[in-house]
Amino acid sequence: MQEKPFRPAAGIPTLIVLLLVLAGTIAGLIVLAKNDAGPGWIVADMLVLMLTILALAGLFMVQPNQAKALLLFGDYKGSAKSPGLQWANPFLSKKSISLRVRNFETDKLKVNDSTGNPVEIAAVVVWKVVDTAEALFNVDDYEDYVRVQSEAALRNLATGYPYDAHQAEEVALASHTAHISDELRVHIQDRLEKAGIEVIEARISHLAYAPEIAAAMLQRQQASAVVAARQKIVEGAVGMVEMALEHLAEQQIVELDEERKATMVSNLMVVLCSDRGAQPVVNAGSLY
Repeated sequence: MQEKPFRPAAGIPTLIVLLLVLAGTIAGLIVLAKNDAGPGWIVADMLVLMLTILALAGLFMVQPNQAKALLLFGDYKGSAKSPGLQWANPFLSKKSISLRVRNFETDKLKVNDSTGNPVEIAAVVVWKVVDTAEALFNVDDYEDYVRVQSEAALRNLATGYPYDAHQAEEVALASHTAHISDELRVHIQDRLEKAGIEVIEARISHLAYAPEIAAAMLQRQQASAVVAARQKIVEGAVGMVEMALEHLAEQQIVELDEERKATMVSNLMVVLCSDRGAQPVVNAGSLY
């Protein structure tokens, strides 16, 4: 079912006309009663009065960013979106639906990522209704539908990626938030298309390892950080040793054979790569 536009009559001019008719029929009824008019005139005046009161029931208000879905005995006639006082057939039932931008945060879901590690994840979804007919008549409760389908899409997305990237170009939940948010929005939009909902934004609001493995994963992250730091230290130390040997050779400060070079390299690497200050040993004898 697709939304159809409905153009109701302007409410204020209709209200003025109905009030004038109402005042005229009441005045006419008073005049007829005073002049002892025939019952036919009085019945006709009463009939006009009742129809005018019934017509007043057709007035309805549409707020900004709100719509009214109009139904006649269960048959959908269209949706009125123009704000202000409107008038339509008083026998039309009118269902209000908000077109404003809304957002909600999913519950914290516990799922397994692509590597099997249990993680906790939640997301914020920003959405609005764009098709009132689909939102009201294609699903039973569109607000509950948005919540359930958003959590299902989030759960499905989380199982397809690891929490942390183990390779250089691997997409992970923790390190590629923009990519994950865009893909999450697309997944939710695909599920909510039939309900007349537009997903404006979807982003991860909470991401953490489950409590039972959080401590172990923290140790693994710390170990990975230590290994990465050591790798940088070793790379820098090798460059410094290479530079020291080149300077000694260029300036001819001392000539070292291969064995002495190896000893010097070993000592420099120990000094540069150690995690604490080195204790120097002064050689009081000859070089050899």
